[in-house]
Amino acid sequence: MSATIENSPSPAAVAPGARYSRWTSLAVLCAGTLMTVLDGNIVTVAMPAVQSDLGFSGPGLAWVVNAYLISFGGLLLLAGRLGDLVGRKRMFTAGLAVFTLASVLCGTATGQGTLVAARAVQGAGGAMASAVVLGMLVALFPEPREQARAIAVFSAVGAAGGALGTFLGGALTDTLGWHWIFLINLPVGVAAWLAAVRVLAPEPGAGLGRGADYPGAALVTGALMLTVYVIVGAGDRSRAVTLLLAALALALFAAFAVRQARAARPLLRLRLFRSRMLTGANAVQVLMIATMYGFQFIGALYLQRVLGYGALATGTAFLPAPITIGLLMLGLSARTVARFGGYRVLLAGLALITAGMALLGRAPADGSYATDVLPAMLLLSAGFAAAMPALTGLAMAGARAEDAGLASGLFNTTQVVGGSLGLAVLSTLAASRTEGLLTGGTPLLPATAEGYRLAFTVATGIAATALALAALVLRERRA
Repeated sequence: MSATIENSPSPAAVAPGARYSRWTSLAVLCAGTLMTVLDGNIVTVAMPAVQSDLGFSGPGLAWVVNAYLISFGGLLLLAGRLGDLVGRKRMFTAGLAVFTLASVLCGTATGQGTLVAARAVQGAGGAMASAVVLGMLVALFPEPREQARAIAVFSAVGAAGGALGTFLGGALTDTLGWHWIFLINLPVGVAAWLAAVRVLAPEPGAGLGRGADYPGAALVTGALMLTVYVIVGAGDRSRAVTLLLAALALALFAAFAVRQARAARPLLRLRLFRSRMLTGANAVQVLMIATMYGFQFIGALYLQRVLGYGALATGTAFLPAPITIGLLMLGLSARTVARFGGYRVLLAGLALITAGMALLGRAPADGSYATDVLPAMLLLSAGFAAAMPALTGLAMAGARAEDAGLASGLFNTTQVVGGSLGLAVLSTLAASRTEGLLTGGTPLLPATAEGYRLAFTVATGIAATALALAALVLRERRA
């Protein structure tokens, strides 16, 4: 990067009077994203401490996670569109403020209801901040090579943050207490908000009069929230109730589609889905993220319940993942995409993910971290480091400039849906398989390991499906 570019930011990149480069603006966006990504994973390790302190029941404890996921996933699409209308900087800074204040409420909560409600507000703030980031990033870096590099940095921060959440959750809970997994967001959030106000360029937006379809917003937000609710709570309800709620969610989506086709100023222009690249990339992402969540959560359970690792040891065992992802994304991803194209790099990454999950599918009850987990972890991390920036670039390339915020919100929404779907399906399969073996007289440890192997095998099939879909749909047409 030349000194001219670094020291002479374009007016679209930074606020008037600021003396910062576009890469400083990217750092601010990454800081906000890192905070929300960390929070999605840091809580899981602290759940036993939260349960002991506040007296949650087993089903009630799940709502500490579910409340965040439902509001976060349900509001991403709406927040992305509102970012296009009121200005993405306004949406981003407002989201940081809401998220930070809600984090303080979470950290100071002394009752179950307060914590769950604060987690829902925290998810709303996370959605507001996250939904517009990719749209801002694309506007900051319109040149393809620089955009590929910026997307690689952003993806590395997001991916590494997800993996680091497990480690930080264990470390903070063991040393300072579970309250600090939330309170740590206060200094980070304040610093990110102040930097965003100073560095990011103001964007006026198209105005609420152009696309503020409030009935449509209510329909799609309700549909998305209900979809995430159906997914994350599927294991706690009867099949009939789950099917009924799923049918209701589909009905809300159908009503939303009819509304958008007839509205004078639709919230979501249905022509957005005519883009083969955008629609295909989001479909591939659902499958890929479902696979990676299987690795992250089922893999952590395998380390703890089969290999006997503690919370902090499990977090430490996952550290090679963010290190590998960060090094490869920052060192190779942008140059690799520029040389070989996003399509080829995506296919290579998905192939590595499939191979890594297949290795985990062989992990035995008497396995070891060095031979049965670490090699698969490195393959999965390398594959994700290649696939995620390539997939992000392909998705955003399929959106028009005026729809960048909406496309960003849609891409983040499919991440949440994919993660929730993968977690619900794979954990349910593992639990059902283990329970069946225990009923048949199999000892606890082999039965537990067999349940996790089934989940890893199914995740391998999901990854292979993502690879096949990407190969068929996302081939880049030559000019």
